Amino acid sequence: MEQQTREKLENKGWKVGTVSDFLELSPEEATLVEIKLALSRSLQERRQAAMTETERVQPIHSSQPHITKAENGEDSASIELLISAILATGASPQDIAQVIASVG
Repeated sequence: MEQQTREKLENKGWKVGTVSDFLELSPEEATLVEIKLALSRSLQERRQAAMTETERVQPIHSSQPHITKAENGEDSASIELLISAILATGASPQDIAQVIASVG
């Protein structure tokens, strides 16, 4: 956020901070959230590039709503689902490691 915008908001009584501040996340929790979001984006990009929606669900052995939740980074999507879904798109463990390493 630009400094000028931040100052205007603060002068009007608004508190300005990060999502981590608002949710009172520890650094470890914030990093975990970032990793899940990065995995979700990777899953969505890989599946959209490779398959139709119907084809996307088949190799993962999960329902379409679960996959959609995983792609959208919803809390209910486990890291296990994200990783298995990314692997089902043909990704290697090294590809997943690169996604995780990009966080930070």
